[in-house]
Amino acid sequence: MNRIYTLIRHDWPLHFVLILLNWLPDNVFFMSLRGRVASPFFKKCGRNLILGRNVTFYNPSQIELGNSIYIAYGCWFLGANSLTIEDEVLFGPYVVISPGNHTKLNDSYRFGLPTSKKMNIGKGSWIGAHVSLLEGANIGKGTLIAANSALNTTTENHALYAGTPAKFVKYIGQNEV
Repeated sequence: MNRIYTLIRHDWPLHFVLILLNWLPDNVFFMSLRGRVASPFFKKCGRNLILGRNVTFYNPSQIELGNSIYIAYGCWFLGANSLTIEDEVLFGPYVVISPGNHTKLNDSYRFGLPTSKKMNIGKGSWIGAHVSLLEGANIGKGTLIAANSALNTTTENHALYAGTPAKFVKYIGQNEV
C-alpha cells in the first residue's frame, strides 16, 4: 500500500510534469517554471529550484532539495535510501547521482540484491559536467567535483576533486576556482 501511495503522490506526477514541460527551451524563465511545478513532488524542496530539460528522478520521495539549486540538462538522480542536496548546489549537464549499487547472485549482476547508502551534497558545491557520484559519495561544503570525474568517497569541505576515481587536488579559497 505504501508503494502505491508513493507512486501516486511523488513518482507519477513528477514524471508527468517533466514530460509535459520538457519541450520548453532551457532559458531562465522556463527552467524556473519547470522547477516550481516539479517541487511539490519531492520529499522536501526549498525555493528557487531550476531544472534543465531531460532530467530524470527515480524515487523522488527519498530526495531532499535545499534552496537555490541548479540542475542542468540531462542529469539523472536515484533517490535510493536517502539523497540530500543542501542549498546553492550546481549540477553541470549529464551528472549521474547513484547512491545505490548492484550485487552479484549466481555470477550475475542482473538478479543480485541492490545496496544503497545515504548521500549528502554540501551547501555551495559545484558538480561538473558528466560526473558520476556513486554509492559512498558524500560531498563537503563548497566543494568542486571536476568534469568527467567519478566519486565514491567522502570529500573535505572547500576542496577540488578530479579524476576517475576522483582524488583530492587542492583546497579552494573564497574566490578561487
